[in-house]
Amino acid sequence: MKNGEKYFLYPETVIKNSGNTSSRTLVIIPTYNEAENIERLIRAILSRYDERLDVLVIDDNSPDGTAEIVESIKKNDGRVKLLRRPGKLGLGTAYLDGFRYALNSGYDRIMEMDADFSHDPESIAPLLAAMDDADLVIGSRYVNNTVNVVNWPLSRLILSKAASIYTRVITGMPVYDPTGGFKCFSAKVLRAIDLDRVHSQGYSFQIEMNFRAWKRGFVIREIPIVFVDRTVGKSKMTRKNILEAVWMVWWLKLLSILRLL
Repeated sequence: MKNGEKYFLYPETVIKNSGNTSSRTLVIIPTYNEAENIERLIRAILSRYDERLDVLVIDDNSPDGTAEIVESIKKNDGRVKLLRRPGKLGLGTAYLDGFRYALNSGYDRIMEMDADFSHDPESIAPLLAAMDDADLVIGSRYVNNTVNVVNWPLSRLILSKAASIYTRVITGMPVYDPTGGFKCFSAKVLRAIDLDRVHSQGYSFQIEMNFRAWKRGFVIREIPIVFVDRTVGKSKMTRKNILEAVWMVWWLKLLSILRLL
């Protein structure tokens, strides 16, 4: 990439900032105590993509000053948005707040992304390129029965892979990585889903959003990514998240049978 140039929203093309706003994308990044990562991540994203892509950080009152770091960046760059919440309200509600913000602001594509660099900013481009013929694109760790995970302990890898198989078997949903959190929705998918009826968190939130999109007939694609475990900070996954995912797949199946989705 030459000096002064940025990636367009597709991996094969590099162009200068053109001002073309035909398709707008919002990258939503929920945070809680991500002060060590967030500035590097925002700058890595903005340096690669042009002004058709914005970043929304949703911070749950991080005591380490994450929101203050984002606020300082936001003052000098209108592509950075910040939503402060009063406390730790959960991943699912953070994304739902972000989805509503995106729809109200007229974005065409809405992306979920972790704050800890487990999701590579370089992979945003192929996710967006895949949206040309899909309504929901999932960055998959397990597509085609491969495993693209770096630095996870074997126990966590087995848990994650088992959760994926379990979800596929119970729900019938043809997604290899239903718990993955690096994904992109078209705005029409989020408009079709009744967001007020989505109440799950963590793993189960990802499963539920995928399932609701699939049951409405939207086209879902998975593309391979390499997931790298965080090197800074602590994982936010809890035992409660795991248990919720276990029963959530049965609840979704029941709702589907009763046509209550």
